[in-house]
Amino acid sequence: MSELKGVGSSSPVESNPRRHAPEGEAPVELVIDQAGRQLRAPWAASIAGLLFAILFTLALLLMRSSPLVTADDAELARLFAAGEDLPFVIGGLYLAPLSGVAFLWFVAVIRDQVREREDRFFATVFFGSGLLFVALVFAASAAASALVVGVRYLHLPPPSAADMALMRSLAYTLLFAFSTRAGAVFLISIATLGLRSRTFPNWFAWTGYLLGVVLLIAVTVLDWSILVLPAWVAVVSLFILRRERGRRWSASTPGGDAG
Repeated sequence: MSELKGVGSSSPVESNPRRHAPEGEAPVELVIDQAGRQLRAPWAASIAGLLFAILFTLALLLMRSSPLVTADDAELARLFAAGEDLPFVIGGLYLAPLSGVAFLWFVAVIRDQVREREDRFFATVFFGSGLLFVALVFAASAAASALVVGVRYLHLPPPSAADMALMRSLAYTLLFAFSTRAGAVFLISIATLGLRSRTFPNWFAWTGYLLGVVLLIAVTVLDWSILVLPAWVAVVSLFILRRERGRRWSASTPGGDAG
């Protein structure tokens, strides 16, 4: 019995070989955990927010300034033959989706940072409105780029001006009529979370309320007001980045941890 017991059992080191790494190397679990902490750090939200603001704005400018938007049938055929559809390809197929990914990362890191102090109701609204905004941005960019994809990648004939107008109307409705409402709810909810968790100063949170109402209403009059959202996310990102740098400087200064 003692021999069988000795054969069937193993030492703790042998039963869990991943527990100890070779000398001079960090355990794999520790490396993964440290990488996860870095990706959830406040500076990660700042970088993601700034990337969203830049990419979203560039995508919108590229697609709305394209000559394809106002061309007639003959002009469309010439523009496609000359490769003038490239702004739509860059804006709709690359910049807009990447801005959505960066926005999701921003939402995830912010939610992770306030989870101990979050109001469950507003946190759910914050998370849900962020997801809805990204989904609508993806749908709008897909609608705006569909005809361009057909010509460039599926070798279909150039669309007519009526087709372009129809898809433009669909993309416009998704982006400016629906995603802006989700974006307004996102602004109001993040301002509420920042106010209740004391993450932002009071004046900063109340500015978020004001801009959320502007985005909710003014987009029917001035469609460029959609840029209020990326501008606000950029300001929040810079605020978080500055606060994080101040904390690191205070921690590295002798006596900074006192009190």
